[in-house]
Formats: sequence, structure tokens, C-alpha cells
Amino acid sequence: MTTDAPVPALEPGRRIETLDELTHEQAQAVLALLADAARADGMQAVSEQGRLQLRGGRREGVSHLLLTVHGDLVGYAQLEDTDPVEAPAAELVVHPAHRGRGHGRALGSALLAASGKRLRVWAHGGKSAARHLSQVLGLTLFRELRQMRRPLTDLSDIPEPVFPPGITVRTFVPGQDDAAWLAVNAAAFAHHPEQGSLTQRDLDDRKAEPWFDPKGFFLAVREPDGELVGFHWTKVHAEEQLGEVYVVGVSPEAQGGGLGKALTAIGLRHLAAEGVPTAMLYVDADNTAAVRVYEGMGFTTHEVDLMYRSET
Repeated sequence: MTTDAPVPALEPGRRIETLDELTHEQAQAVLALLADAARADGMQAVSEQGRLQLRGGRREGVSHLLLTVHGDLVGYAQLEDTDPVEAPAAELVVHPAHRGRGHGRALGSALLAASGKRLRVWAHGGKSAARHLSQVLGLTLFRELRQMRRPLTDLSDIPEPVFPPGITVRTFVPGQDDAAWLAVNAAAFAHHPEQGSLTQRDLDDRKAEPWFDPKGFFLAVREPDGELVGFHWTKVHAEEQLGEVYVVGVSPEAQGGGLGKALTAIGLRHLAAEGVPTAMLYVDADNTAAVRVYEGMGFTTHEVDLMYRSET
């Protein structure tokens, strides 16, 4: 499917095309645009999930908006309408060499039109230009996602992990543990639609990425039946020399016994052994209990991502 969206204050040669899947060439052009923007901004404008959704054909509820000027790609937005309750979520970016010409507003207006003015938009890094655009589009701030970091050069402040009785830890076996992990992830993050709704396809996408390493994917299992009750999936960003607490989850019936903290500690020790000097993680600012735990483990806020939404 392809449609042309209404574009405010049309610049000569500007066009916005909406697609429900991208060709290989289109996906590569978007990835190149994202790479140029990341070099200029010091961060990615589109999340990992959004970048994965550029490839592999059509995905239910996901659409791609390509903004071109005289045929050259200068802007991109992605709209995901998969949450049964929340408004559709979007991310957008304009090439650094083409900013200040109304392209961001054009993409934002097209997203509002496509979503029926029910829209949530991420502004990664909370840049002032993104805040201004949100005001122009009539969006208000409602979510703050913190990126926290701590050094890994000295872990003397992290005690040896102690696991509840009957719990042992092993690493993830691709193929064997997929279904059990997806079930525990869904239960642990039932309140968190982005993480809790991951599917086998989403897991397969991540397993196919160059950074995937099952040696850094720790599973807590209850003996003697081997029931999966928690996990800590770590990630190494080799180019940035960062280790990530990618996701820590504990099944609801196993929460409250210190399992999550012990899994976090074992993952941090693994990342330190991999030789990366710094660890990072993401946590919602209003999850005060988790923020306190991470602050107690030496993490401090490095930057924030902000989400804005329409009032309708």
C-alpha cells in the first residue's frame, strides 16, 4: 500500500509517501539516513525495535513514512499501531543537512492525520528541537525514560549474587528456551506493552543481530523441574564500548525475593569480564522502586528520552 499524506506549507518537490513495507533499497536508504543523524546527534533517532522493523517485509500495524524532496530521501517516520489500548506510537527523523525547513512538522502532521490525532511520539535525548516540535503539533509530555550508566572498572560495591533457595542460573539455549522465555517475559512485563508484547518474530530478529550472544543471556530456573522464573539479557555495544542491562525480568510469583537484583549483579559481572568499561540501562522515571535499586547499584542518569502524546 502507498498513500500520499497531506503536507503543510508544501516546499517545492516535497512529498510524503506512506508504505506498509519497504523494499531492500528503501530500508537501506532509511538506515543510511539514521546513521547520518546519529553521527550528528550522538544518539539514534529510532529505537532498536523500530530499526528492526525496517527489514523483513510487512509487519502488522507498522507503517513507514518517507519524506522526499525532488526524489531524495530527507526524512523518515515510523508509526506502530499494535497496542489495543494506547494510541499509536511514532518516531521520526530529518536528515541533519535538511533541518529547519519544516520537514519535521510535515512528518508530524502526517502522523497525526494517519493516527486520527491519537498519537504518541518519542523524542530520544529530549532535544530542544523535539520539544519545540511537540509544542507546534499540540502534543504534551507524559513519559520520561531514563538512560542510566555506571562504570564497570570496579565492581567492589556490587555484592556477590545470592539466589533464593532452589534457584540456579544457566544461559539461554536458542530454540530450546524461546517459548519459555517469551511466556515469562510476557508475564513479567504485562504492564509494559512494548516489552511484554514481544513475539517469536521479535525474538528471532534479535537473535539474528550481530550483537546477540547467548553467553550473556542468563536464565534463573527453579529446580528440580527447571521452570524458568527470571532472566537477565545483556548486550554489548562493541562500537560504543558499552555493556547494556538489556532487560531483566522476574515472573510475578518469584518477585520480591531479591532475584532481580541477583540477576542484575551476575549480568554486570559478565559485562565487566567482557572488557567493556561502562554499563547502561533504560528505566521509566516513574518506576521509582527500580530507579532506587539501580541507584543503589551505582547507576546515575546519563540522558533521557521523552514521549509526547496528543490530548484527544
